[in-house]
Amino acid sequence: MSISLSAFGKTEDGRVATLYTLTNKSGASISLCDFGARVVSICVPDRDGKLADVCIGFDDVARYAAKGGPSVGASIGRVGNRIGGARFTLNGIEYRVPANDGVNSLHGGEGFHTRWWMAECHEGDEADMVNFHYVSADGEEGYPGKMDVEVTYAWTDKNEMCITYHAVSDEDTLCNLTNHAYFNLSGEENVLDHELQINASLITATDEGLIPTGEELDVTGLPVDFRKPLRLRDGMARAAEYPLMVVKNGYDFNFRVDGEGMRVHAILHAPASGRVMHVCSTEPCVQLYTGQHFNTEGHGGKHYSSMAGLALETQHHPDAIHHDSFPSVVLKAGEEFTSQTVYSFGVE
Repeated sequence: MSISLSAFGKTEDGRVATLYTLTNKSGASISLCDFGARVVSICVPDRDGKLADVCIGFDDVARYAAKGGPSVGASIGRVGNRIGGARFTLNGIEYRVPANDGVNSLHGGEGFHTRWWMAECHEGDEADMVNFHYVSADGEEGYPGKMDVEVTYAWTDKNEMCITYHAVSDEDTLCNLTNHAYFNLSGEENVLDHELQINASLITATDEGLIPTGEELDVTGLPVDFRKPLRLRDGMARAAEYPLMVVKNGYDFNFRVDGEGMRVHAILHAPASGRVMHVCSTEPCVQLYTGQHFNTEGHGGKHYSSMAGLALETQHHPDAIHHDSFPSVVLKAGEEFTSQTVYSFGVE
């Protein structure tokens, strides 16, 4: 195992980013950046042993750091996904957070994906690790409490990318951390021919702004039923059966994963390459987003068009602060938030 460091371009203010590349004994690797504590690339073999990048991304930090830049690959917080009305009440006090998704707040506003993180590297015999650390000031983006956050990536000889989240705050606050990597396991133009399985019997019902109604719907018989592998192209062909798929021109929904504790949330398979990705997590939910907004240039000048990659964001429910029936995202002062998600890559 080894970790190499290299310059990753500059932001507009002249700050130089660092790229951390973790390479295992087989030559498979992941690359990480200290701006946004993000995943930049994941290079894993196909069924013929050919390495290729399966992670949507860019070749220079400037693309990530541009005003309004994407959260692609980044660590997301304090609160991933949406807060309805961009406000919430905690301990009798109303807090207002950035309304950056219509009238709602998305991914913490100018959140953790726009921050510089301190990195510490650890090489090991079976896994290499990079620990990213950030201190979010009291009042940052409207959230109460000074929050100390760590996101640790480990890359193993088994081609597993393990992400461990840890946070503690000196005041009661909200916390829902996730990662926003997009995957394309085939190297083809889009992911429509990928087969996806999500171990969830329930999907979170939302309005057209993707704010939950408080209900959770049985997926049976709908094109959001992924309990058995479903080719995304086939699911999209049935979009009219779940009208929000038509409104959103694809999938952008939260699934409440069956079971508790560390378990398999999703399995993604690309028949063209043979690559398979298992997603395991301690989180209660996973958000499937099929990247229908993509229209940009990425790694090596490759054009990313609609559905060039999909995200599987392990998380708590969107807008959980406004729904008592959802697991709480309130982090009490002095208590520790911990969570782990593992993306495992193999072939079939």
